[in-house]
Amino acid sequence: MRWWERVSAWDDDHRFAVDTVGAAFLALWMVPLAQGGMGYSSTEAQIATTAMVVPLAWRRTRPTLSAVLVLSAALLHFLLMDDLVVPGDLLVLVSLYSVTVHGPVWAYRTAIVGVITGSGMYGASFLRSAGWGSWESAVGTAFLLSLVSLTVFAFGLVRRARRERIETLVDRAQRLEVERDQQARIATAAERARIAREMHDIVAHSLSVIIAQADGGRYAAAQDPAAATRSLTTISETGRAALADMRRLLGVLRPATEPDPQQPETPQGRDGGPAELAPQPVTRDIDQLVEQVRSSGVRISLVRMGTPRALPPGTELTVFRICQESLTNILKHAGPSPSATVLLQWERAALVLQVSDDGRGAAAGTDGAGQGVLGMRERAAMLGGSLTAGPRPGGGYRVRAEIPIPALDQQGTEAAGDVPRP
Repeated sequence: MRWWERVSAWDDDHRFAVDTVGAAFLALWMVPLAQGGMGYSSTEAQIATTAMVVPLAWRRTRPTLSAVLVLSAALLHFLLMDDLVVPGDLLVLVSLYSVTVHGPVWAYRTAIVGVITGSGMYGASFLRSAGWGSWESAVGTAFLLSLVSLTVFAFGLVRRARRERIETLVDRAQRLEVERDQQARIATAAERARIAREMHDIVAHSLSVIIAQADGGRYAAAQDPAAATRSLTTISETGRAALADMRRLLGVLRPATEPDPQQPETPQGRDGGPAELAPQPVTRDIDQLVEQVRSSGVRISLVRMGTPRALPPGTELTVFRICQESLTNILKHAGPSPSATVLLQWERAALVLQVSDDGRGAAAGTDGAGQGVLGMRERAAMLGGSLTAGPRPGGGYRVRAEIPIPALDQQGTEAAGDVPRP
């Protein structure tokens, strides 16, 4: 900030004190110079000048009141003394400027009308005292006073417009700062919610598979040691996959200890080398997901309808996570030996995912702490889709999600202007 900007800021913060000092200096200069005219003494002129100087101490803090007092004092001494008090009447111009810059619109409009009227009254008084033969001088005097008043008024309007523009810019900058902070908080909350959904999907699905395999392996260990071995292998693979997913997800959140500005940042693995980065799951990975659940003892089938096509990465991940959460709920709540069906239907402008089972359905218990269905609905809603979940007629449970995808035209190709392909 430059020195004059600091001075201007200090002046705005101490308006009354600065104006009081200014009024005191004007009083020390103008009051002794006030001289009496025809029909009144110098003392009366000095009193009139003082009455116009003192209100200037409030010319910026109370501009309307200050202007009323100054103009009233000028009008009163003009009516009583029938003459100008020079240089005290120049304070009328100072008051006019102050109320134009700092006062409300009605106040400065009233002030300029009052000053112009006062100029006309003085011209009429000059004509009466000097005789009707000097009407040209009277008109010229009134015109000169009006011109000076209008010039001061114009300068005040320019200054007022500049001040209002600066205040508007400052207010806009402050609102933009507040909006930026709000956007940052919203983005942070959205990212936390996304990470929470990813963590829930990874941990809940993997632990459900591990628990199912561990229970099955425990019962099969006595009769079929090979089945127990397969269960332990599945548990190991699922645990390693979940650990890798967790490490990739948390690695994004963990900042580097000492970033080198000369080198690009890369995620670090356990051995200090570059971490292995895998792409996010897509719809074709649902086959592997179904196989993993089938190995847990669930009779599950995958049905595909329509012609698959490339989708944006966010849509691919959403479909996979909804299917993963639905199968996780089957492992947790469907009961022993359920049968399940995963339907993946490609329509012209939507992708329908339906996961249904013949398990307990509405009779399945819950601890009330799960956020799986809510997370699936949020994922679908973010893409403009919809999701329904609930018991199906005849028993069991069904989750149906409909996600908008790039539409196909009559020739079976993607229509232009739809969601961009990856």
